[in-house]
Amino acid sequence: MPQHDLIVIGGGPGGYVAAIRAAQLGLDAACVDARAALGGTCLNVGCIPSKTLLHSSHLFAEAGGLGARGIRTGPVELDLAAMMADKDDAVRALTGGIDQLFRKYGVSRYEGTARLAGDGRVIVDGKDAGEFAAEHIVIASGSDPSPLAGADVDEDRIVSSTGALTFAEVPDTLIVVGAGYIGLELGSVWRRLGSSVTVVEFLDRIVPAMDQEIARRFHRALAGQGLAFRLGSKITSARVSADGVTLGVEPAAGGDAETLRADRVLVATGRRPRTDDLGLVSAGVDLDTEGRIRVDERYRTSVAGVYAIGDVTAGPMLAHKASQEGHALAELLAGHTASVNYGAIPSVVYTEPEVAWVGATEDELKEHGTAYKKGRFPFTANARGRTTGQTEGMVKILSHGDTDRILGVHIIGASAGELIGEAVLAIELGASAEDLALTCHAHPTLSESVREAAAAAAYGKALHA
Repeated sequence: MPQHDLIVIGGGPGGYVAAIRAAQLGLDAACVDARAALGGTCLNVGCIPSKTLLHSSHLFAEAGGLGARGIRTGPVELDLAAMMADKDDAVRALTGGIDQLFRKYGVSRYEGTARLAGDGRVIVDGKDAGEFAAEHIVIASGSDPSPLAGADVDEDRIVSSTGALTFAEVPDTLIVVGAGYIGLELGSVWRRLGSSVTVVEFLDRIVPAMDQEIARRFHRALAGQGLAFRLGSKITSARVSADGVTLGVEPAAGGDAETLRADRVLVATGRRPRTDDLGLVSAGVDLDTEGRIRVDERYRTSVAGVYAIGDVTAGPMLAHKASQEGHALAELLAGHTASVNYGAIPSVVYTEPEVAWVGATEDELKEHGTAYKKGRFPFTANARGRTTGQTEGMVKILSHGDTDRILGVHIIGASAGELIGEAVLAIELGASAEDLALTCHAHPTLSESVREAAAAAAYGKALHA
């Protein structure tokens, strides 16, 4: 029976990072994953292909408006097959890169499905079938799309996020069920490419984790791009025919039913932890009521020698959260000190405009009775935004009313996902709004908006607004 110091079940952002970092620290690490290509959902059918299509579709939509910048072009045409091939190339390059890193650091790779067999043993079924042993076993198996009652996914007419990344043609009409990250991103892709898109959401707002002020502005921006919204609505039935899908829709609070028809339906109602068929119950691993694995602050489960990270545990289902945990766990298993600051995990929606945030929302501060100060700065007053035409958006900074320590930063606008990095570092280091306000930022850059919002929070007013 092959013996390792560490076996990771799952080759996604949490699992492969844990395996590579453990190997770098001198442990004999192995990774088991059912896919032929490493990288998990994120690299294969999630973050990477979706962001490639988001960028490409944005360029396609933007090309039609270049005349306003003095650039004359001929008719803009879509080659969807080429766009999909470009997406696939990006996926292959990145998943292949993980293979190279495994070889570089000596991580053993087993292709197949894994389950716990007790006493530090893992049974693998598939290409590399066998029984393996390790002192430490890490479960990083990720998550799957959540089903929607009455609307069975067939990846043809009714699709999950996976199917929505592989349409062979642009659907004339698309209904997106769920106004979270995934639904809004993929809905934006197909709207830009020509679909008529309607988003149906059970709640009365989009992206419930987002600061409400930012969410309202975000909603208006997306509606202005042509996305239609049916908030406070629920799907009650789905009937598939040869030429489309007919959905039964009712108000979530009760009321008259109606029907909506579309060529395709995307079910984007969230994700659930992938914990089935791992032998967890028979091994004695405790799960919570939502099927997630219970862990302590060192990622230990109820079974000695078994750990869990990423989407199978509580917290936001984000690739970078899983990676952070994988890195920290590897350090701990190697005898080092490590921890994850969950108050400094950023979130990003990669639409246009982008939305990014870290830390507390204004709603949360009000709910907890925390004294706070607020500073805003609009991109319309930012020099770089004016020169590039990227004036949609703002930066909002929340700091403690007494200490001025930064509690939350919320950005809507171009490059929000890049700009949020400075805010994450500020929260990680316990910086004050004044610290950011006194930090020199290059001119002209969008990042100056962060400094201006910080000044507004610290001093009550920004310089350029």
